[in-house]
Amino acid sequence: MAQVRALLRQPEVVVGTWRAARAEAPDLTETEVREALGRLDPLWDELFPGEQQRIVRLLVERVTVTEGGAEIRLNLEGLAGLAREWAAKQPRERMAA
Repeated sequence: MAQVRALLRQPEVVVGTWRAARAEAPDLTETEVREALGRLDPLWDELFPGEQQRIVRLLVERVTVTEGGAEIRLNLEGLAGLAREWAAKQPRERMAA
C-alpha cells in the first residue's frame, strides 16, 4: 500500500487522472485532482477496512510479482472516479468549517 500511496503523488499519475476525470467533470481542475489524491495519504489509517478495500480496488488494475520485484498497474479511470468523488466533497467540507 505504501507503494500505491507514493505513486499517487507522481506528477504523471496526477495529470493522467485529471485527463480521465475531465470526461465526466469538465470543470475539474488539475489542482483539485492533486489535492483530492493528496488527501488519501493522511486519511488512509483513519478509513474503515471496507473503505480501504474499495479504494484499492478502484486504484489498482493489476499487480504482477516477479523474482525482481512487483509491478503495480494503476487504473486511471478508478483514480479519476475517486478524484471526482473527493473533489465534490471538498466544497461542502469548506462550507462546514
